[in-house]
Amino acid sequence: MASRFAALTEAEVRASLGEIEKPTTDKILDHLDRSCLTFLAHSPFCCLSTSDSAGNCDCSPRGDYPGFVRALDDRTLVLPDRLGNRLADSFTNILDNGHVGLLCFVPGMIETLRINGSAYVTNDPSLMAMLEQDHVVPQLATVIEVEQAYLHCGRALLRSRLWDDEMHDLATEVPSAGTMWAEASGLDADVARAIDEASVAGYKTLY
Repeated sequence: MASRFAALTEAEVRASLGEIEKPTTDKILDHLDRSCLTFLAHSPFCCLSTSDSAGNCDCSPRGDYPGFVRALDDRTLVLPDRLGNRLADSFTNILDNGHVGLLCFVPGMIETLRINGSAYVTNDPSLMAMLEQDHVVPQLATVIEVEQAYLHCGRALLRSRLWDDEMHDLATEVPSAGTMWAEASGLDADVARAIDEASVAGYKTLY
């Protein structure tokens, strides 16, 4: 394990970064304005950050058709639960500590939409029916009461060149999902290949 490095105080961090400029704080809303709603309607992917009462954190990728993070009004969002690994880390954290953060993406756009708020888990039948997708009704959903919403600048995506076609070649240099799973679980190569084949088949049936 690497040695622990010098940890800074909040005052030292602020001294290094400088003071926050007023336009930066002015853009932070306590609701979803027209631009935020339009962004969400075109977003097929987001990351949901949660933590338990002890501060142990988790960040989970979520994706579906554009607009799957649905605005019920300008202060309320709902995120349907789709087929996944059933670990339910996000749900258990939300039950323990309702504070959440969302980072939403639109393909090809360098800016992201950041949303922070309080969340709870529901299975309300009327809401579940509203979230039906491809003839499948979710069993659960996360309702998020918006406390902060703002557009984040595109420097990170520009630096990473995330949307550049040539960056896709990086995936060929990363071990397959089956290989990574097998190494983590102590499984052999044949099992790894079977996992990869099952993954390809499974991804064709998303719901």
